[in-house]
Amino acid sequence: MLKAGQTAPDFTLPDQTGTELTLRSLRGEWVVLYFYPRADTPGCTTQACGVRDRGADYVAASARVLGVSPDEVAAVAKFVAKHELGFSLLADADHAVAEQYETWVEKNMYGRKYMGVARATYIIDPDGQIAKVFPKVSPSKHDELVLKALAELQS
Repeated sequence: MLKAGQTAPDFTLPDQTGTELTLRSLRGEWVVLYFYPRADTPGCTTQACGVRDRGADYVAASARVLGVSPDEVAAVAKFVAKHELGFSLLADADHAVAEQYETWVEKNMYGRKYMGVARATYIIDPDGQIAKVFPKVSPSKHDELVLKALAELQS
């Protein structure tokens, strides 16, 4: 995984509306960039709805939240609409950005090996530097940890 202190790799991905978003365009803002395995699965739904429910806390922390998965735009659009998420999810269908952020990894389920996204979160500071990394974050504890780290980093 990338480490705190490194420059966050730039990328351009489509959001749930198909509009392209470039990380570089968010310089000057705190960015919470989280990678999740697949839209509308139980853990990913818990995590996304947690961000939605703590949306006011992220606004108060002046942080923009972006979720990234290897889903197509249609899948993330459906996920956003179904759960009324209110923040951007990015479609990384070719997993190129997951590879840049070292979250595209070999996984093992019931003895079957396959490639997929490891759940991880990066806090990126206004200068585009990775300020904090959360590898293997629990979906239910995600927001508590991230918001606490944002408060510490901004103080």
